[in-house]
Amino acid sequence: MFGGLQAWRSRPARASFAWLAALTSIALLAACSGNLPDLASSPGAPQQPTTLIGEGKVKAGLILPLSASGNATVAAQSMRNAAEMALAEFNNPDLQLLVKDDAGSAPGAQQAAQAALDEGAEIILGPLFALTVSPVGRAARARGVPVIAFSTDTNVAARGVYLLSFLPEADVDRIIGYAASQGRRSFAALVPDNAYGSVAEAAFKQAVGRAGGRVIALERYPLDRTQMQTPVRNVAQAASQADAIFVPDGTDAVPTIVQTLTANGIDTKRVQLLGTGLWEDAQIFSNPLLDGAWYAGPDSTGFRNFSARYRSRYGKDPVRTASLAYDAVALVAALVKTQGRQRFSDDVLTNSSGFTGIDGLFRFRPDGTNQRGLAVLRVSPTGGQIISPPPKGFGGSAT
Repeated sequence: MFGGLQAWRSRPARASFAWLAALTSIALLAACSGNLPDLASSPGAPQQPTTLIGEGKVKAGLILPLSASGNATVAAQSMRNAAEMALAEFNNPDLQLLVKDDAGSAPGAQQAAQAALDEGAEIILGPLFALTVSPVGRAARARGVPVIAFSTDTNVAARGVYLLSFLPEADVDRIIGYAASQGRRSFAALVPDNAYGSVAEAAFKQAVGRAGGRVIALERYPLDRTQMQTPVRNVAQAASQADAIFVPDGTDAVPTIVQTLTANGIDTKRVQLLGTGLWEDAQIFSNPLLDGAWYAGPDSTGFRNFSARYRSRYGKDPVRTASLAYDAVALVAALVKTQGRQRFSDDVLTNSSGFTGIDGLFRFRPDGTNQRGLAVLRVSPTGGQIISPPPKGFGGSAT
C-alpha cells in the first residue's frame, strides 16, 4: 500500500545521488558540536511572516534557515523551491505549506515551530540542523504533532521526530556489507578527525564485526593536508595484508590520501578502496588512482531527472539536499490523499514497506532514524557505475 509516492505524482521521478559533501560535513559537524560557524550568526530570529504555498485545507509547517548566512541560506532556498515544485507536480493535493524561517538558530526554530503549530500545522517538515531540530521536536511533541526533519545527527531522532536525511551509518553498513559479501575480511580505515569521522568510525567497527571481519588498522587524520602524511603512512605499513581500505571523506582529502597510500606501497588494484556517498564527485571519477574503487549511495538516475526539472523551473541547479524537501512534501501530499485522519500517525509513518522518493526506497524506523535502499557503485571515468543495485523492497520490520 505504501510502496511508493510516484503513483500520486503528475511526473514520475526515481532514485539518485550527487552533490553532498560540503553541506553534509558542515551540518554534521555543527550538529555534534552544538555550533553553526558561518551558518547562523544571529542568536535568535525575529518572527518572520508566514509564506504560504498551496491552498489546501491540511496544513504542514516547513521550517528552514532562510535568513542564515553562507551555505545554509543557499541550501534553504533550494529546499524551499523543491518543496514548492513537489506541490506543483502533485495532482491537486489538499495541502498548504506554512513556510517559516528559523535563521539557523535554536530560538528561531522554537519560535517558528510555535507559530506553525498555532496556525494549524498537522505535521512539521524540517528544520535542517540538529540544534534546531531539538526545540522544534519539543514544541511539536507537546501538541502531538510529528516532525520530519533533515538533520544528519541521529542523536536528535526520536519517536515522532523522524529524520529524512542521508545518514552516514547507512552508507557504511552498505559498503562494508557488500565488501564482505565479495570475500573481503581484513579491513583498514583512514577516518577524518571530525564529527562525521566519529560517526563513520563507530559504524565501520560495528559493520565489520557483523560481517565477521577484522579491523587490522585504523587511523584518524587531521583536516590539515600537511599533517595527513603520518597517519596515512601508518595505515599503509599496517595494511599490507588488508583486503580493503575504507576512507569515509570527500574530495578535500581522498585524492591526497590515496596518492600517499600508493606512494607508500599500497597497490589499489589489489587492495579494494571503499568510500561513502561523499565520493559522488567529478574529482573522484577523474582520478586514475581511484578507478575501480567502490562506494555506497543512491542510484543517481532520480536525482538527475529531478535536477533537470528543477533547472527548467528555476534556472539553476538544486543543492543535493533539495531532494529531501521534495520527498517530504510528496510523502505528506500522498498521505493526505490516501490515509484519511490517520495520515500522520506513527503507524502510518513507520510503515515497514516504506516509500519511494527521488533518492529511492526509504522508511522511517520507530526510533526516528531511517533506512534507505542504497546501491554500491564503482568509480569510473564516466561516473559511478552500479555494481550492486538498491533493493526493490525492505525485508522484515524497520526496528
